[in-house]
Amino acid sequence: MAEALETCRAIDGLGLAWIEEPVVYDDYDTQARLATKLATPIQIGENWWSWRVGKAAIEMGACDYVMPDLLRIGGVTGWMRLARVAEARAVPFSSHLSPDYSAHVLAATPTRHWLEFMDWGQDLLADPLVPANGYARPREVPGAGLEWNERAIAPCLTRI
Repeated sequence: MAEALETCRAIDGLGLAWIEEPVVYDDYDTQARLATKLATPIQIGENWWSWRVGKAAIEMGACDYVMPDLLRIGGVTGWMRLARVAEARAVPFSSHLSPDYSAHVLAATPTRHWLEFMDWGQDLLADPLVPANGYARPREVPGAGLEWNERAIAPCLTRI
């Protein structure tokens, strides 16, 4: 706690949007204490493996913002359950990775905040999600609307 507090206080006045997981991800007691002592919001959640864990962290004040990973939190169902908890406590809700899918559920999240965008797999998609002017819009087709770029994935395919 002392080391995390010292480090966070050193950057607290820099105008950062948040400090992400300043201590080990599941040390919610320490995160709750840090959240009360810092001006910069604390954001956690990318390592949650259940929406119930996120619910407990929010309820104990372990964070100011949350950023669950759609693939870890329990898919759309887990995401939307946690989104209701965040809404009840007015906690801003961001995404962690998987932007092509996360854009859809984030659009349905009442306290939506930021879409984390990494373009790591964009070349594998026929029509990748590309933010414009800092914003991304979910596709307006059924499902997630993803189609493979067959030329890009061909070298990755193996035959059995």
